[in-house]
Amino acid sequence: MNQLDQLKKYSIVVADTGNIELIKKFSPQDATTNPSLILNAIKLPEYKSLVLKSIEYAKKKNIDFKKKISLASNKISVDIGTKILNFIPGRVSTEIDARLSFNKNLCIYNAKEIISMYEENGINRNRILIKLASTWESIQAAKILEKENINCNLTLLFSFAQARACAESGVFLISPFVGRIYDWHKNKYNLENINSKNDPGVKSVKKIFNFYKKYSYKTIIMAASFRNTCQILELSGCDYLTISPILLDKLKSNFNKINKKLHVTTKNKIYKNKITEEEFRFEHNEDIMATEKLSEGIRQFGYDQKKIEEIIIKNI
Repeated sequence: MNQLDQLKKYSIVVADTGNIELIKKFSPQDATTNPSLILNAIKLPEYKSLVLKSIEYAKKKNIDFKKKISLASNKISVDIGTKILNFIPGRVSTEIDARLSFNKNLCIYNAKEIISMYEENGINRNRILIKLASTWESIQAAKILEKENINCNLTLLFSFAQARACAESGVFLISPFVGRIYDWHKNKYNLENINSKNDPGVKSVKKIFNFYKKYSYKTIIMAASFRNTCQILELSGCDYLTISPILLDKLKSNFNKINKKLHVTTKNKIYKNKITEEEFRFEHNEDIMATEKLSEGIRQFGYDQKKIEEIIIKNI
């Protein structure tokens, strides 16, 4: 049995791609997309018709030009997500515009718009996760959305304060970014050949995992943004693992035995004191890496969102 099949016994494997052919190849439970992945997908010739279809959809709405561009962009993500759902048994994550990450009300509006378009396509909202950056405002938006049966995936998660706030808000799923944490420490301290057990990204996820299980939080942990298979295998047993096609291929071609590394030791305790906004902002701010990487991630996804919109405008 190859390592990918072994890993599926311990964790739910999610494909970190918007490419349908790659999803067919690896047969993941779920799939996740983001503006960068959507941008790469719509550059492919086979997605040209989808872009044009999304533009025609937006043109029919009685809204201003700027809103039509935004709507067409969301429609592209929804239609790609709908295609993906034909080839997976579980859910697909669709990300809202990262530039809305500090506006709770616009996050809610955008999320509902995406869900509405999925439902127009005949997709039940229970098969969708709305991705939002793990800012305080987005976490509060997710808290409201969850009550309306709109499940959320809080992404760009780097600090324990973010993880705690998400769990206490009843968020469905979080995506801690293992590889980006690793990158920051490697570059900051000129580290080479970091052992996977001492990998700061891996250690961050383990801390969150142990805290969630100790206090019986239901929020799912989906470790993301891996740089190598050692990081992945060190987190076998994590609820979900979202993995790029390159690393899925490496796991599929390796037949060495792997072991489950993370184990649930639930004690059913109750963590009574919920983090306040002031505590969240201060604790997150104290984590230099998390502060820098969250800001960088929002900027990058915002930049890729602009590129998607430029393609839409060009095709109009």
